[in-house]
Amino acid sequence: MKSLHLLVLCLLSHPLLAQRLPQNAFALQRDKVDVYDYAEVTLRLPAFRAGNPFTEVPLTGTFRHESGDSVRVEGFCDAQDGSLHRVRFMPTRPGTYRFTIRGQYNGKFIQYAGSLTAVPAGRKGMVRVDPQHPYHFIWEGTGEHYFWNGTTTYWLMGWKNEQTIRDAIDRLAKLKINRIRVVINGRQPGGDRWAEPMVQDCDEFTLKLNPWVAKDPTSLDTPGFDVTRYNVAHWQRIDRMLAFARERNVNVSLIFYVDGMDHGSDPFRKANMGGEDEKRYYRYAVNRFGAFSNVMWDVTNEYHLFRNEAWAEQMGSYLRERDPYKHLTSIHGHGSFPFRASAWTDFAMTQDWDECGGYYKMLSNRQQQAQTGVPKPQINEEYGYEDHYPEWGCGPMGKKVAPGRDAKTRTRLAWEICMAGGYQTTGERADRGSCAGNNTGGGWINGRGDSTMIMLHYYGVMYDVFTSVDYWRMAPNNALTHHGTLCLANPDNSQYLLYVQSGTPILNTPKQDYTVRIVDIWTGQSRLMPDFKGGIWVGPQDLGSDKAIVLQRK
Repeated sequence: MKSLHLLVLCLLSHPLLAQRLPQNAFALQRDKVDVYDYAEVTLRLPAFRAGNPFTEVPLTGTFRHESGDSVRVEGFCDAQDGSLHRVRFMPTRPGTYRFTIRGQYNGKFIQYAGSLTAVPAGRKGMVRVDPQHPYHFIWEGTGEHYFWNGTTTYWLMGWKNEQTIRDAIDRLAKLKINRIRVVINGRQPGGDRWAEPMVQDCDEFTLKLNPWVAKDPTSLDTPGFDVTRYNVAHWQRIDRMLAFARERNVNVSLIFYVDGMDHGSDPFRKANMGGEDEKRYYRYAVNRFGAFSNVMWDVTNEYHLFRNEAWAEQMGSYLRERDPYKHLTSIHGHGSFPFRASAWTDFAMTQDWDECGGYYKMLSNRQQQAQTGVPKPQINEEYGYEDHYPEWGCGPMGKKVAPGRDAKTRTRLAWEICMAGGYQTTGERADRGSCAGNNTGGGWINGRGDSTMIMLHYYGVMYDVFTSVDYWRMAPNNALTHHGTLCLANPDNSQYLLYVQSGTPILNTPKQDYTVRIVDIWTGQSRLMPDFKGGIWVGPQDLGSDKAIVLQRK
């Protein structure tokens, strides 16, 4: 459908300023877009000679579907000199949308109207909580279930060559990772902060991110941020990263602060937390990135170290209010999650290291969530990264030494978490180095990996096993088996998934015919066993440990 556009200028009550809006200042970039892609209206202006284009050109777009439903979005400045502004809109269903963009410029009311067409293209769309099985997720666009398989890549945007960023995302997507954690704002001198000395600053990588214009962008502690003006180049790089990840069905959890208590990471500090300047930071991110279907929001990492619960409630609620698409949102803290019943949290996200975050803790988390009357997915977002040995860990004697956090210990914990009906986010080893050592890695700190890093191959096997069954219908039920075996069972007895940690597995089933498949969790190799007629199933004596077993009713 050809778009018809109308531009209207009306004077406000105060005198007209010297600069006028140029002809054809507004433009719709495409009048036909895929559902779950985004349409964009641009506004081109003369460069600002004075004033602040990030605060002085408010733009609002209303996009109305042919059915009558409408979505309201806000625009953002995308040029340091104020010469370019954008309004982005993501259609979530096919059809014709008519839109109106309204705003102000130089004391004048400005308006632009037109239409666009959204066409179905099979995109998976946004991840939502499954309304039928609210401890799990679905892709909104296709209705497929989404098995959360995440990893931490905090300083992915610290790579100065964007090809490195794309290569990292490509590698992770091929390893069946479908969610990465990426920080918008953080500041560190090097990986020594977390006992990772092989990750350092150099010409190709930095741990000093600059989301705002800075007087000294290279300064660790005193960058001199102007929090009313955004460093557009930094945000444009995130745009490109999100677009690349979206085409690979990789979701990106955008984190507003990492280690906000350190160095110059937090320009607001407690004195101005939750104020208008900090709200503007969150609003700019929503206005800019909200039209990406693969975004999730993490209000902050480690909120308890530099903010309080009242702030978390305030900013989480504000983020939810400003986001027209209601992307999945939560906040990263520690072993407890005091926001289980909060309307702005879509899932509970805890940090429980090592054995403290395994099977029984995740069962407890699920039970605590059920007691609120508001079931939500349960995530252990951080349970100790691969070959990462800082001073902290599980319990008062938490420090571990190699190989206490090698690839296999992390994989076993991941299985425990998922067998408890929860989900996990892992982190690859960082000791292959960035700007030091082999300089081929970076792992959980920045997302880059090399061929020696094999842990995620094991997680890929877990992904394959879970997605081969209706895991979202299953619930933990170890009463059907015995110590050393964890069990997920479908309530209608049609499917069972066992994780054999040790010993010979036993399972009690109804008298029905089942196929039996055994999978080695390290290699993914499987073997079929004789069909089982129901009753007491006893596994083979030579089975050993670390096997997954799937029983499926014929």
